[in-house]
Amino acid sequence: MLEFNLSELETLVASYLLPLFRITAFLSVVPIIGTRMVPGRIRLILSLMITAILAPLLPPLDFQPGFTGVTIIAVLQEVLIGVLMGFMLQVFFHLFVIAGQIIAMQMGLGFASMIDPSNGVSVAVVSQLFVILTTLLFLSMNGHLVMIETMLDSFRRIPAGGEFLMASTGLQIVEQGTWMFAHALLISLPVVSALLIVNLAFGVMTKAAPQLNVFSLGFPTAIVLGSVFLWFGLSGFAQLFQQLLDITLHDMTTFGS
Repeated sequence: MLEFNLSELETLVASYLLPLFRITAFLSVVPIIGTRMVPGRIRLILSLMITAILAPLLPPLDFQPGFTGVTIIAVLQEVLIGVLMGFMLQVFFHLFVIAGQIIAMQMGLGFASMIDPSNGVSVAVVSQLFVILTTLLFLSMNGHLVMIETMLDSFRRIPAGGEFLMASTGLQIVEQGTWMFAHALLISLPVVSALLIVNLAFGVMTKAAPQLNVFSLGFPTAIVLGSVFLWFGLSGFAQLFQQLLDITLHDMTTFGS
């Protein structure tokens, strides 16, 4: 018959609870699994399954658990690590949403919006197109398995209950925001540049022939040509997606180190 004293029981419970908090927080924030389309019970069951498999393989805790302030700080730290790692993947997905918003505004489709079922917010139709493409590409490349593997590797770099450097990590999260807006602009730049040339051409035509109604001609032409430019731009979308995903996974791998 197995016998445990209170100290051993607290250590055993903490060795499972601390990874569970990090895994649950991560799965609650990441795209696809953390969206409203996946019920909370499914995320909880998945978190419990991963924790049950992973916890026996982790190194022992380097502090004595118990109902103390150190344990509470350790729990909050695990939740914070999981949320921040999931946030980095959210930044990657919203990169394409911002790019779609920029393109839609230049095409004259900024008013054409629809509800994104995954996030429950209204986005432009071009952004929703990018959301669908990125989701399908992410799943086809087994990105959901890679992101879980990357999260599990975080326990090797940042052990459960170990030290977590907030200063460098905070700077890394801020840089992720800068990276998101910069690459969103780069993705939308070809279509925006082409539409700028079209608008300049209409400006010259209006100046040369004032009787032309630029409003009745400009908006349909911008929408049609913008759709054509967007179609041609999708030829290298998968390769660009792979490159940006590799950068995001690398940042997650070096997160907190």
